[in-house]
Amino acid sequence: MTLNTSIGLAIVALLGASLSFIVDSYSLLVLTLFCLSALVATGLNILIGLSGQISFGHVAFYAIGAYCASLMTMAGVPFGLALLSAAVLTGVCGGLLAIPALRVQGPYLAMVTIAFAFVIHHGLMEWKDVTGGSNGLIGVPMPNFGVVSSETGLALTSVLLMVAGLWFYQRLALGPWGKAMRAAKGSDTAARSIGINPMVPKAWAFALSAAMAGSAGALIGPLMMFISPSTFPFSQSILFVLAVIVGGSGFLFGPLIGAAVIVLLPELLSGVAEYRLLVFAGFLLAVLWAAPRGCIGLILSRLRRNEGERVPARADAGVLESFLNPSRGYAGGLSVDNIGISFGGVKAVQGVSFKAPEGEVTSIIGPNGAGKTTALNLISGFYTPDSGSVKLESELAGRNAWDIARAGIARTYQTTQLFEELSVMDNLLIAMRKGQLSHPLAQESERAREIVRNLLAFTGYRGELDIAAGNLPHVDRRLVEIARALAMAPRVLLLDEPAAGLSRSETDQLGELLKAIAGFGIAVIIVEHDMPLVMSVSDSILVLDSGKPIALGTPAEIRDNPQVIAAYLGGTDYEGRPRQQAWAGPADHTLFVKDLQLDYGAAPVVADVNLVVKPGECVAILGANGAGKSSIMRALAGLHRPVQGTILLNNESIDKLDASGISSQGLALVPEGRQVFPELSVRDNLLMGAFQRDFRKEEESQEEAVEAVLERFPRLRDRIDQPAGLLSGGEQQMVAIGRALMAKPTLLLLDEPSLGLAPAMIRELFEVLASLRDEGITILLVDQMANLALTLADRAYLLETGRIVKAGSAEELSKDKALEAAYLGSEDKKRGKEGEDAA
Repeated sequence: MTLNTSIGLAIVALLGASLSFIVDSYSLLVLTLFCLSALVATGLNILIGLSGQISFGHVAFYAIGAYCASLMTMAGVPFGLALLSAAVLTGVCGGLLAIPALRVQGPYLAMVTIAFAFVIHHGLMEWKDVTGGSNGLIGVPMPNFGVVSSETGLALTSVLLMVAGLWFYQRLALGPWGKAMRAAKGSDTAARSIGINPMVPKAWAFALSAAMAGSAGALIGPLMMFISPSTFPFSQSILFVLAVIVGGSGFLFGPLIGAAVIVLLPELLSGVAEYRLLVFAGFLLAVLWAAPRGCIGLILSRLRRNEGERVPARADAGVLESFLNPSRGYAGGLSVDNIGISFGGVKAVQGVSFKAPEGEVTSIIGPNGAGKTTALNLISGFYTPDSGSVKLESELAGRNAWDIARAGIARTYQTTQLFEELSVMDNLLIAMRKGQLSHPLAQESERAREIVRNLLAFTGYRGELDIAAGNLPHVDRRLVEIARALAMAPRVLLLDEPAAGLSRSETDQLGELLKAIAGFGIAVIIVEHDMPLVMSVSDSILVLDSGKPIALGTPAEIRDNPQVIAAYLGGTDYEGRPRQQAWAGPADHTLFVKDLQLDYGAAPVVADVNLVVKPGECVAILGANGAGKSSIMRALAGLHRPVQGTILLNNESIDKLDASGISSQGLALVPEGRQVFPELSVRDNLLMGAFQRDFRKEEESQEEAVEAVLERFPRLRDRIDQPAGLLSGGEQQMVAIGRALMAKPTLLLLDEPSLGLAPAMIRELFEVLASLRDEGITILLVDQMANLALTLADRAYLLETGRIVKAGSAEELSKDKALEAAYLGSEDKKRGKEGEDAA
């Protein structure tokens, strides 16, 4: 705890104690209520601010504490023992409530706590023999405080409890348990991957929060000398939550400001009589609108923060060697044998086997939907395999993710999963514990901090240590996540698309980092779409296609493997139906794109892209996974705002319009993954596509438009009234295309229509697409099966790392070696990179 915090708490204690002796009896009552509200809000701050949970039922714990203490004191039990008993009882109740409550999230969790509050309220009314029912308990004795009056003693006790609660909150927030709560709040998935069972810190947060509410409630009985169920209305729970939010959740002194608003402000407004509640409500709305992070959050956002400690320029090799490569006692690496899993009858992964020796880099590659990330989830315990074995010294298959993390497997994710409220330093320190608070480094000693500095320097991070991880740019987020995984001193490191969003130079640096990590005797397993990176760093490569392994070998063997080439460029017996005659349409353009640049807050994922689609033409955009194809489609549809560039649709600029505005201009997107409305019927899904059409002004009726779609996709006719979510993947793709056609678009965008479909379904679908092309519908197509897309297309653009490297007719590109090189990486590029490194 910092000196400033200690001084602040001392001032609060001194001010509260002084007021207890100098104010009148009514002001003593208000002061006591203020302190008790601040104590309950402090408990809620543990729940909301640290663990990210919400409770609208805390008035129930307030009431349980009040009734418990009142009944005990009326039975002759000393007040101090009654107070302690109330805290323990409510803490146990809170922990027990957490068991069912934490199985749900968001509004469902709030509903559980609301239901709990109503159960307690009605239970107090019905248990008349003990609680007095609606009449309540009359004549609750006031404790004897000796030298001071009972009113002053209660006020002093409430001040003491409030300050003790604030002190405990600060110690908890800065300690390992509080950081574990923040970690579970920031990313449940990442918390499990560093060895934390998220249910444990969240349950403790519920228990501690309830105990504080019960402690506050214990003083209500003697303060009022009477309690009944009406003393604890449900609206009081809402006020407690408002106190946390208005003051600033997650901040130490936020509950004090919040309690002042809900207790003291109404007293100050007592002079305006009937307008008091209106003014109070208006003030709350204004604060919530102006300060969504609370009053303290607003104040801190206005203050300029001094630059903190930065990471050293070079890492100490000795520190890293002693931490990352101790005497392991086991050198077998990771062994995966015949693992598989199915989802609803779909075999996502089957028969996957490989070994990842320590000190080597093993890559898992394959086209979209091949099951690569699913395989990582099976290894790391986020999915339980239906069959097979995962061994790292002992069997891991079937164990929980946090248990597997403690066994020595660390990982990163496609989208970085940092604990955004924690600092960079704390992200690594919490990982260093591996979920065990008794870990030798749990006390965050200077040695632990030295290791963190060196790990960050080793990965290439050069920023501040105390900056919140949520404020980092994309590249730094990648580096910090890798450093956090290394902070667990793992035997196996799983990296899921670590190069996503990085520039070419940053990717090359990442490749050197991966080799260096393996040099510490760590088995590195990467899933990656950047083929130059994969080919340059891998000792062995496993290739998956539709969940099955199709090749395992060295980079040279994989590059020349016909099955691998077929998987990336389109491995299906169906060859597509080309035009009978070459397209000879007008020279004008339906779509014109110039100098398009896109990013996601990091390096550009698409840069200087120029493309044209003419009326009635079918154009394909090809490239490896991660090249930027889907990003272009999203930008054209208005789902991602371009950084720069011009987009014209039918000679009208659309780059500043939102998605609905672009749709009204005649562009329809069939997104990757289909994105049907699962609860709506097939008919309603189709009708949603015609949402912006006014059939009163058209010759075609709504039913005729639906019938036209059913004629194209006959298998949908028998399923027209079924929920779309119950259809097969291929049928859902038909619904998605039919929905787009219902809009009568001038340009149809198809993003990966063959993804995840069986060969027979691909044949059926692409026959329909060929018919649409022949009817003169303008199509822009992205598909992982490049060879198949080229049979459908008239022209194509080849995209590589966000830039167009080739453009020409479909026939020309189908024969160009650059196509294969873009998907699998060329030997010439690899040699060129090795030559640069040697130079």
